[in-house]
Amino acid sequence: MTIELTNGKFDDFVKKGIVLVDFHADWCMPCVMMGPIVEDMSKKFKGKLKVGKVNVEDNQKLAQKHNILSIPTFLIFKDGKIIEQFVGAVSEEELENKMKKYVK
Repeated sequence: MTIELTNGKFDDFVKKGIVLVDFHADWCMPCVMMGPIVEDMSKKFKGKLKVGKVNVEDNQKLAQKHNILSIPTFLIFKDGKIIEQFVGAVSEEELENKMKKYVK
């Protein structure tokens, strides 16, 4: 299940384990296309990976803190530290392969 993150929940959510965070906006077509793919990752890696989404319109401070300049931007955290960042829509297979690097 994908969790909608806000300024208050973000730090706690990413501080432990492997976490994929999708920075998005409702008006962004590539973001909308990535929605179901991101949701699939939360199902495929259930129990091994946490998945969160941040609406940049509603959480501008969070977007600024992480230097989000384009959307969709994806951050992968391990125990609170960013271990990978990438921008733009990717295929389900490509996202799954990225996650497999970190999730055993």
